[in-house]
Amino acid sequence: MKPLLFAMPGNEEFTHLLTSILGADLGLLETRTFPDGETYMRFGSDVQGRSIVLVCTLDRPNAKTLPLLFAANAARDLGASHVGLVAPYLGYMRQDKRFHPGEAITSSSYGRFLSSAFDWIATVDPHLHRRASMSEIYSNPVGVCHAAPKLSEWIRNHVSTALVVGPDAESEQWVSVVAADAGVPYVTLEKTRRGDRDVDITFPDIEQWRGKTPVLVDDIISSGRTMEVAVRCLLSLGFIAPVCLGVHGVFAEDAYERLMTAGASEIVSTNTVPHTSNGIDISGAVAKAMSEFLQ
Repeated sequence: MKPLLFAMPGNEEFTHLLTSILGADLGLLETRTFPDGETYMRFGSDVQGRSIVLVCTLDRPNAKTLPLLFAANAARDLGASHVGLVAPYLGYMRQDKRFHPGEAITSSSYGRFLSSAFDWIATVDPHLHRRASMSEIYSNPVGVCHAAPKLSEWIRNHVSTALVVGPDAESEQWVSVVAADAGVPYVTLEKTRRGDRDVDITFPDIEQWRGKTPVLVDDIISSGRTMEVAVRCLLSLGFIAPVCLGVHGVFAEDAYERLMTAGASEIVSTNTVPHTSNGIDISGAVAKAMSEFLQ
């Protein structure tokens, strides 16, 4: 029997892409909010005996998580045989250790919440810091797909004279892969973060690359501070207006507007988080990651 996919609010377009690729069925899920702020939810498709998948990208996760858990629990109550989650962007990966006494390790807590609700999860480039794999956070199977090949393809097709620029030394491993696949050179910056919105960067000697188009590449564009500082520095050094390329375009607060104001020539993200900057479709890779759980 075909899997049955349901889009949580705001995830309709990505869900349609997945159903088309997988030849899956598209289910109906009604959600609304009562006047007191509580969630109403009703499955409009029969899930009895079906393998169902909820699609919900988890940027700004606080408002999304409780309805998602309600949907997972309701599907089980209604007799679904399996309940999976496609979260193209998976939030709560930042706080993965206790930096100061008394802090909550929210990545572990969030992992327990989702692991208890779903049989499996599929996601794109989770932001692992001090963890070697998702199995250190999630107890259920997690299928991870990578956007690097799609970023390389975009660079090959759109920026023939690119210089890929990584945000920090930690990014070198995957930035080097993006650049190599695109057939272009790369450099990485040194970043010192003093707070959520205060970042200093240091450039290596890039004089030899003058005339190239800088392509700033990062896995997540959230506050955008690192890219903003880098854009301004590159312009002050006489480089062509840079392109900003990101896997997950979270764009907290006014990040997108600040990057454009700083002088970025273009800002492009994958469609893991719905945004006007979406220019790279990652649904094919996500569908492939899902397929191992849908046998």
